[in-house]
Amino acid sequence: MPHSIQTLQFGRTGHASTRILFGAAALSRVTQAEADLTLDLLLNFGINHIDTAASYGEAEDRIGPWMQRGLRSNFFLATKTGDREYDKARDSIHRSLERMKVDSVDLIQLHCLIDQNEWDVAMGDNGALRACIEAKQQGLTRFIGVTGHELRVPRMHLQSVTRFDFDSVLLPYNYVLAKIPPYATDFETLVANCVTHNRAIQTIKSITAGPWGKDVGDQKPFATWYQPLTEQADIDKAVAWVLDRSGIFLNTVGDIHLLPKVLDAAARFSAGEITRPSAQQMDGLLETRHMSSLFV
Repeated sequence: MPHSIQTLQFGRTGHASTRILFGAAALSRVTQAEADLTLDLLLNFGINHIDTAASYGEAEDRIGPWMQRGLRSNFFLATKTGDREYDKARDSIHRSLERMKVDSVDLIQLHCLIDQNEWDVAMGDNGALRACIEAKQQGLTRFIGVTGHELRVPRMHLQSVTRFDFDSVLLPYNYVLAKIPPYATDFETLVANCVTHNRAIQTIKSITAGPWGKDVGDQKPFATWYQPLTEQADIDKAVAWVLDRSGIFLNTVGDIHLLPKVLDAAARFSAGEITRPSAQQMDGLLETRHMSSLFV
C-alpha cells in the first residue's frame, strides 16, 4: 500500500483535495479496460480529484462507467468547456454531464482562455461565462474556474479574475518556466491574488522536458503532446520541486504509463522520503535532459 498523499483545501470550495489531481487527458485515447486499471491506481493512492475536459478525446466517456459504479462521492469532479459562445458552452456542459453519467460536477472551467478576442466573446453578455453561471444557478456545478497555457497565461488569468471572481485557476508551472523572468513575475502576481481571494491554484506540465523533436514524427512513445521526463529519479525531482511550494496543486501527466511514476513520487514526497531538490540539482537536470520551455 503506497503512502497517503497530502491533502489541501481546494481554495474556497471546502473540499480537501489531494495535492495531486488526476489529469484525465491521460484517458483521451485508451480503452475502458485501461481506464479501469487507472482507476484502481488512483483509488490505491487515495486520489480524490479528477480534472477532465470536453475536448480530452474519450476521457469523459471513460469516466462515465466509474461514476456508474457508485464512485461519484469519491471524487471532486471538474471538467472544462472550450466553447466561447453561450449556447455552444451550455450545450457542451450538458454533453459532459451525459458522457460522465452524472447530474452535476463540482467545477466547470473555461478551457484555455488566453486569446484576447476569444476572451472578449467568452466574457461578453452572450459568452461562455454566462453559460457557466447559469449552470451553477441550475445546480449543474458548484464552482467556476479558468485555465490556460502559454507564457501569457498568468497575465490573462489576472485579467479574468478581475472580470469575474473565479474559484480556481490552472496554468503551467515547472522549474524551466520559473527561470523565465516575465513568466515568473506574472506567476507570482497571480499567486498573490489567488491567496488573497482564496482561489485554488492548479499547475500543469510539471514533468515537461520540452517540445518533441522534429525527428520523432508521429511515432511518439507517450501520449503527451510534449516530451516528458521518464526516469523515476528525474520525475522525483520535478514533482518534489513543485509540491514543495505550499498552496498549489499538481495535475498529473497526460499518459497512463507515466502516471504511476508521478503518483509514486508524490507519495514519497508526502512521506518525507524525497525532498525539494536544490537549484544546483535542478540545473543539473535541465542540462542532462536538455530541458526547455514548451512556449515561445
